[in-house]
Amino acid sequence: MRPARWLSPLLDIFSTVIGLAAFLYPFWLPVLSQTGVTGQAHAADAPLMLTLLVGVCFVVMLLEAQDQAGSAKLMALVGMLVALNSMLRFIETAFPLPGGFSPIFFLIIATGYIFGGRLGFLMGALTLLVSSLITGLVGPWLPYQMFTAGWVGLSAPLCRPAVWLLKGEGRLREVWVLALFGGFWGLAYGAIMNIWFWPFAIGPANQYWQPGISLIEILRRYAAFYLATSLLWDVARSVGNVALTLAVGLPALRALRRFQTRFTFEVQPGPVTAPTLSGADKTLRSGGEGVSA
Repeated sequence: MRPARWLSPLLDIFSTVIGLAAFLYPFWLPVLSQTGVTGQAHAADAPLMLTLLVGVCFVVMLLEAQDQAGSAKLMALVGMLVALNSMLRFIETAFPLPGGFSPIFFLIIATGYIFGGRLGFLMGALTLLVSSLITGLVGPWLPYQMFTAGWVGLSAPLCRPAVWLLKGEGRLREVWVLALFGGFWGLAYGAIMNIWFWPFAIGPANQYWQPGISLIEILRRYAAFYLATSLLWDVARSVGNVALTLAVGLPALRALRRFQTRFTFEVQPGPVTAPTLSGADKTLRSGGEGVSA
Protein backbone atom coordinates (compact mmCIF):
# COMPACT_ATOMS: atom_id res chain seq x y z
CA MET A 1 0.00 0.00 0.00
CA ARG A 2 1.32 3.45 -0.89
CA PRO A 3 2.18 5.71 2.08
CA ALA A 4 -0.35 8.32 0.93
CA ARG A 5 -3.19 5.80 1.22
CA TRP A 6 -2.91 5.34 4.97
CA LEU A 7 -1.25 8.64 5.91
CA SER A 8 -3.99 10.71 4.29
CA PRO A 9 -6.74 10.04 6.89
CA LEU A 10 -4.22 10.51 9.71
CA LEU A 11 -3.13 13.82 8.23
CA ASP A 12 -6.74 15.01 7.94
CA ILE A 13 -7.40 14.06 11.56
CA PHE A 14 -4.15 15.65 12.75
CA SER A 15 -4.80 18.97 11.01
CA THR A 16 -8.37 19.07 12.29
CA VAL A 17 -7.39 18.27 15.89
CA ILE A 18 -4.59 20.85 15.88
CA GLY A 19 -6.95 23.48 14.48
CA LEU A 20 -9.69 22.73 16.99
CA ALA A 21 -7.18 22.82 19.85
CA ALA A 22 -5.84 26.17 18.64
CA PHE A 23 -9.33 27.68 18.57
CA LEU A 24 -10.69 26.16 21.78
CA TYR A 25 -7.84 25.94 24.29
CA PRO A 26 -8.52 29.41 25.81
CA PHE A 27 -11.87 28.17 27.08
CA TRP A 28 -10.10 25.66 29.36
CA LEU A 29 -7.70 28.16 30.93
CA PRO A 30 -8.56 29.14 34.50
CA VAL A 31 -7.25 32.67 33.94
CA LEU A 32 -7.02 34.55 30.64
CA SER A 33 -5.75 38.04 29.90
CA GLN A 34 -8.69 39.78 28.27
CA THR A 35 -8.17 43.08 26.48
CA GLY A 36 -10.18 45.22 24.13
CA VAL A 37 -7.48 44.99 21.45
CA THR A 38 -8.47 42.21 19.04
CA GLY A 39 -5.07 42.04 17.33
CA GLN A 40 -3.39 40.90 20.55
CA ALA A 41 -5.38 37.67 20.73
CA HIS A 42 -3.19 34.58 20.27
CA ALA A 43 -0.15 36.79 19.68
CA ALA A 44 2.06 34.33 21.58
CA ASP A 45 0.96 31.08 19.97
CA ALA A 46 0.12 32.22 16.41
CA PRO A 47 3.71 31.72 15.07
CA LEU A 48 3.69 28.11 16.31
CA MET A 49 0.30 27.46 14.74
CA LEU A 50 1.46 28.97 11.45
CA THR A 51 4.60 26.80 11.45
CA LEU A 52 2.56 23.64 12.12
CA LEU A 53 0.06 24.49 9.42
CA VAL A 54 2.70 25.22 6.76
CA GLY A 55 4.32 21.91 7.73
CA VAL A 56 0.99 20.10 7.21
CA CYS A 57 0.63 21.71 3.77
CA PHE A 58 4.16 20.61 2.86
CA VAL A 59 3.43 17.01 3.88
CA VAL A 60 0.19 17.05 1.86
CA MET A 61 2.14 18.12 -1.23
CA LEU A 62 4.69 15.36 -0.68
CA LEU A 63 1.94 12.76 -0.34
CA GLU A 64 0.20 13.99 -3.48
CA ALA A 65 3.50 13.84 -5.38
CA GLN A 66 3.75 10.10 -4.62
CA ASP A 67 0.09 9.20 -5.06
CA GLN A 68 -0.68 9.18 -8.76
CA ALA A 69 0.86 9.35 -12.20
CA GLY A 70 -0.24 12.87 -13.04
CA SER A 71 0.70 14.32 -9.64
CA ALA A 72 3.28 16.81 -10.94
CA LYS A 73 0.80 18.36 -13.34
CA LEU A 74 -1.95 18.22 -10.73
CA MET A 75 0.17 20.07 -8.17
CA ALA A 76 1.02 22.65 -10.84
CA LEU A 77 -2.71 23.10 -11.43
CA VAL A 78 -3.32 23.62 -7.70
CA GLY A 79 -0.52 26.16 -7.63
CA MET A 80 -2.11 28.02 -10.52
CA LEU A 81 -5.52 27.97 -8.79
CA VAL A 82 -3.97 29.25 -5.55
CA ALA A 83 -2.32 32.10 -7.47
CA LEU A 84 -5.60 32.95 -9.21
CA ASN A 85 -7.54 32.87 -5.96
CA SER A 86 -4.91 35.01 -4.24
CA MET A 87 -5.24 37.64 -6.97
CA LEU A 88 -9.02 37.59 -6.50
CA ARG A 89 -8.50 38.39 -2.83
CA PHE A 90 -6.08 41.16 -3.77
CA ILE A 91 -8.76 42.68 -6.01
CA GLU A 92 -11.28 42.31 -3.19
CA THR A 93 -8.93 44.19 -0.86
CA ALA A 94 -8.39 46.97 -3.39
CA PHE A 95 -12.11 47.24 -4.18
CA PRO A 96 -14.03 46.11 -1.07
CA LEU A 97 -17.13 44.05 -1.75
CA PRO A 98 -20.37 44.23 0.26
CA GLY A 99 -20.14 42.89 3.79
CA GLY A 100 -17.96 39.82 4.20
CA PHE A 101 -18.34 38.57 0.63
CA SER A 102 -15.14 37.26 -0.91
CA PRO A 103 -14.81 35.54 -4.30
CA ILE A 104 -12.20 33.06 -3.03
CA PHE A 105 -14.55 30.45 -1.57
CA PHE A 106 -15.95 29.13 -4.83
CA LEU A 107 -12.60 27.81 -6.11
CA ILE A 108 -11.76 26.35 -2.69
CA ILE A 109 -15.03 24.41 -2.65
CA ALA A 110 -14.79 23.38 -6.32
CA THR A 111 -11.22 22.12 -5.89
CA GLY A 112 -12.12 20.04 -2.86
CA TYR A 113 -15.26 18.72 -4.55
CA ILE A 114 -13.51 17.63 -7.77
CA PHE A 115 -10.04 16.63 -6.57
CA GLY A 116 -10.73 15.52 -2.99
CA GLY A 117 -10.48 16.84 0.53
CA ARG A 118 -6.67 16.83 0.77
CA LEU A 119 -6.25 19.17 -2.18
CA GLY A 120 -9.26 21.17 -1.00
CA PHE A 121 -7.56 21.73 2.35
CA LEU A 122 -4.35 22.68 0.57
CA MET A 123 -6.22 25.08 -1.70
CA GLY A 124 -7.94 26.84 1.20
CA ALA A 125 -4.94 27.11 3.49
CA LEU A 126 -2.48 28.24 0.80
CA THR A 127 -4.93 30.74 -0.69
CA LEU A 128 -5.14 32.54 2.65
CA LEU A 129 -1.37 32.32 3.19
CA VAL A 130 -0.33 33.60 -0.25
CA SER A 131 -3.04 36.27 -0.47
CA SER A 132 -2.16 37.57 3.01
CA LEU A 133 1.48 37.92 1.98
CA ILE A 134 0.41 39.77 -1.18
CA THR A 135 -2.00 42.12 0.58
CA GLY A 136 0.00 42.57 3.78
CA LEU A 137 -2.85 41.20 5.91
CA VAL A 138 -0.50 39.15 8.10
CA GLY A 139 -1.20 38.90 11.80
CA PRO A 140 -1.99 36.44 14.58
CA TRP A 141 -5.32 35.77 12.88
CA LEU A 142 -3.66 34.27 9.77
CA PRO A 143 -3.21 30.63 10.90
CA TYR A 144 -6.82 30.59 12.08
CA GLN A 145 -8.00 31.87 8.71
CA MET A 146 -5.89 29.19 7.04
CA PHE A 147 -7.32 26.42 9.21
CA THR A 148 -10.91 27.53 8.59
CA ALA A 149 -10.49 27.99 4.84
CA GLY A 150 -8.75 24.61 4.73
CA TRP A 151 -11.75 23.02 6.42
CA VAL A 152 -13.99 24.52 3.74
CA GLY A 153 -12.07 22.63 1.06
CA LEU A 154 -11.63 19.52 3.20
CA SER A 155 -15.39 19.19 3.68
CA ALA A 156 -16.34 19.87 0.04
CA PRO A 157 -16.47 16.15 -0.94
CA LEU A 158 -19.49 15.88 1.39
CA CYS A 159 -21.47 17.35 -1.53
CA ARG A 160 -20.87 14.26 -3.67
CA PRO A 161 -23.57 11.99 -2.12
CA ALA A 162 -26.24 14.68 -2.58
CA VAL A 163 -25.21 15.21 -6.21
CA TRP A 164 -25.25 11.44 -6.79
CA LEU A 165 -28.73 11.07 -5.27
CA LEU A 166 -30.02 13.92 -7.44
CA LYS A 167 -28.25 12.49 -10.52
CA GLY A 168 -27.01 16.00 -11.07
CA GLU A 169 -23.41 15.65 -12.24
CA GLY A 170 -22.80 18.14 -15.03
CA ARG A 171 -26.22 19.70 -14.54
CA LEU A 172 -27.60 22.75 -12.79
CA ARG A 173 -28.67 20.57 -9.85
CA GLU A 174 -25.01 19.94 -9.08
CA VAL A 175 -24.30 23.66 -9.08
CA TRP A 176 -27.21 24.25 -6.70
CA VAL A 177 -25.80 21.72 -4.25
CA LEU A 178 -22.42 23.49 -4.28
CA ALA A 179 -24.14 26.88 -4.06
CA LEU A 180 -26.05 25.88 -0.92
CA PHE A 181 -22.85 24.41 0.52
CA GLY A 182 -21.08 27.71 -0.18
CA GLY A 183 -23.97 29.58 1.45
CA PHE A 184 -23.61 27.45 4.58
CA TRP A 185 -19.86 28.10 4.76
CA GLY A 186 -20.45 31.81 4.24
CA LEU A 187 -22.07 31.83 7.67
CA ALA A 188 -19.94 29.10 9.27
CA TYR A 189 -16.62 30.71 8.27
CA GLY A 190 -17.49 33.90 10.12
CA ALA A 191 -18.90 32.06 13.12
CA ILE A 192 -15.71 29.99 13.47
CA MET A 193 -13.34 32.90 12.86
CA ASN A 194 -14.94 34.97 15.62
CA ILE A 195 -13.80 32.36 18.14
CA TRP A 196 -10.11 33.11 17.57
CA PHE A 197 -10.46 36.46 19.42
CA TRP A 198 -13.76 36.23 21.31
CA PRO A 199 -12.39 34.72 24.57
CA PHE A 200 -9.80 37.51 24.75
CA ALA A 201 -12.23 40.39 24.13
CA ILE A 202 -14.14 42.44 26.69
CA GLY A 203 -17.59 43.98 26.46
CA PRO A 204 -21.13 43.55 27.76
CA ALA A 205 -21.32 40.64 30.20
CA ASN A 206 -24.19 39.00 28.32
CA GLN A 207 -22.14 38.80 25.06
CA TYR A 208 -18.59 37.97 26.13
CA TRP A 209 -16.84 35.02 27.69
CA GLN A 210 -15.62 34.87 31.26
CA PRO A 211 -13.61 32.06 32.88
CA GLY A 212 -15.70 29.65 34.90
CA ILE A 213 -19.05 30.00 33.12
CA SER A 214 -20.91 26.88 31.98
CA LEU A 215 -21.00 25.51 28.44
CA ILE A 216 -24.66 26.51 28.06
CA GLU A 217 -23.82 30.04 29.15
CA ILE A 218 -20.86 30.15 26.72
CA LEU A 219 -23.14 29.18 23.82
CA ARG A 220 -25.83 31.65 24.87
CA ARG A 221 -23.38 34.55 25.15
CA TYR A 222 -21.69 33.69 21.87
CA ALA A 223 -25.04 33.50 20.07
CA ALA A 224 -25.92 36.95 21.40
CA PHE A 225 -22.52 38.29 20.33
CA TYR A 226 -22.79 36.74 16.87
CA LEU A 227 -26.30 38.07 16.22
CA ALA A 228 -25.30 41.56 17.37
CA THR A 229 -21.97 41.89 15.56
CA SER A 230 -21.46 39.39 12.71
CA LEU A 231 -24.68 38.00 11.29
CA LEU A 232 -25.36 40.66 8.65
CA TRP A 233 -21.70 40.66 7.59
CA ASP A 234 -21.73 36.88 7.15
CA VAL A 235 -25.10 36.89 5.37
CA ALA A 236 -23.48 39.05 2.66
CA ARG A 237 -20.72 36.45 2.32
CA SER A 238 -23.25 33.63 2.17
CA VAL A 239 -25.40 35.31 -0.50
CA GLY A 240 -22.29 36.20 -2.49
CA ASN A 241 -21.06 32.60 -2.42
CA VAL A 242 -24.42 31.35 -3.70
CA ALA A 243 -24.62 33.97 -6.47
CA LEU A 244 -21.03 33.43 -7.67
CA THR A 245 -21.42 29.63 -7.71
CA LEU A 246 -24.63 29.84 -9.75
CA ALA A 247 -23.00 32.30 -12.17
CA VAL A 248 -19.78 30.42 -12.97
CA GLY A 249 -20.37 26.93 -11.56
CA LEU A 250 -21.13 24.92 -14.71
CA PRO A 251 -18.23 26.08 -16.91
CA ALA A 252 -15.76 26.03 -14.01
CA LEU A 253 -16.67 22.46 -13.02
CA ARG A 254 -16.39 21.31 -16.64
CA ALA A 255 -12.91 22.82 -16.89
CA LEU A 256 -11.75 21.24 -13.62
CA ARG A 257 -13.11 17.84 -14.68
CA ARG A 258 -11.15 18.03 -17.94
CA PHE A 259 -7.98 18.59 -15.95
CA GLN A 260 -8.92 15.75 -13.60
CA THR A 261 -9.36 13.37 -16.55
CA ARG A 262 -5.99 14.31 -18.00
CA PHE A 263 -3.99 14.31 -14.76
CA THR A 264 -5.42 11.48 -12.66
CA PHE A 265 -4.70 8.56 -15.00
CA GLU A 266 -2.94 5.37 -13.99
CA VAL A 267 -0.62 3.38 -16.27
CA GLN A 268 -1.40 -0.34 -16.08
CA PRO A 269 0.79 -2.94 -17.82
CA GLY A 270 -1.01 -4.91 -20.50
CA PRO A 271 -0.33 -8.44 -21.83
CA VAL A 272 2.88 -8.85 -23.82
CA THR A 273 2.21 -10.16 -27.34
CA ALA A 274 4.68 -11.37 -29.94
CA PRO A 275 5.16 -9.01 -32.90
CA THR A 276 3.41 -10.02 -36.09
CA LEU A 277 5.11 -10.05 -39.49
CA SER A 278 3.69 -8.31 -42.51
CA GLY A 279 3.45 -10.05 -45.92
CA ALA A 280 6.64 -8.39 -47.18
CA ASP A 281 8.56 -9.41 -44.06
CA LYS A 282 7.41 -13.02 -44.47
CA THR A 283 8.63 -13.05 -48.11
CA LEU A 284 12.06 -11.74 -47.12
CA ARG A 285 12.31 -14.28 -44.25
CA SER A 286 11.56 -17.15 -46.72
CA GLY A 287 14.41 -16.10 -49.03
CA GLY A 288 12.19 -14.71 -51.74
CA GLU A 289 10.31 -17.96 -52.43
CA GLY A 290 7.22 -17.50 -54.53
CA VAL A 291 8.48 -14.29 -56.08
CA SER A 292 8.66 -14.47 -59.87
CA ALA A 293 11.20 -12.57 -61.98
